[in-house]
Amino acid sequence: MRKVSLALSAICLLFTINSTVVDAHASSPSPLYIGTNVAKLAEQAPIHWVSVAQIENSLLGRAPMSVGFDIDDTVLFSSPGFWRGKKTFSPDSEDYLKNPEFWEKMNNGWDDFSIPKEVARALIAMHVKRGDSIWFVTGRSQTKTETVSKTLQDDFLIPAANMNPVIFAGDKAGQNTKVQWLKEKNIKVFYGDSDNDITAAHDIGARGIRVLRASNSTYKPLPNAGAYGEEVIVNSEY
Repeated sequence: MRKVSLALSAICLLFTINSTVVDAHASSPSPLYIGTNVAKLAEQAPIHWVSVAQIENSLLGRAPMSVGFDIDDTVLFSSPGFWRGKKTFSPDSEDYLKNPEFWEKMNNGWDDFSIPKEVARALIAMHVKRGDSIWFVTGRSQTKTETVSKTLQDDFLIPAANMNPVIFAGDKAGQNTKVQWLKEKNIKVFYGDSDNDITAAHDIGARGIRVLRASNSTYKPLPNAGAYGEEVIVNSEY
């Protein structure tokens, strides 16, 4: 009987030790210094990078035209408003994006908390200098009133002669709602951060140029810039 008791005690001790080891491994922090190598540092995605200056140069000699911009994550870092909308209307889901009350708030004042992107300042200034007509085509839902047009005009110092009211194309499942608007407004160059922006431009034979979405955007997952062979603007995440 004593031998049985000793054996059971040994087994219990073994389980206790194993459990402690497993817990220790689970709670051990990641290595502080994981290191790198020159191959990793030099690795670059094989995509078509361009600068604003190169885009401007490619348009030399061309008459003024209609150009378009997506809004969220393209010209504005608008995650603060979307973050507030989620917390206010649907903390545990994305249902707030289908809530008209959220869009009323977002389109009528919450862009006061949106940060204009520097790449957008440079692009818009370049197109204004060229005399181009500027359109903003967004996937946001349309609301009875909106202050987004004025916010954009003020943020980017767009003269009235170049500025057009924002087009709220909406976002319908399985349908790229921007295509018809880009075609109707005869847009020749369209800037956007999402895949839909690029495919919409390509669908009408326009030049789609990718702006990088900031890594801290609430809009996840991040798209794979350059996946459609489009030009991607360097340093355009901010």
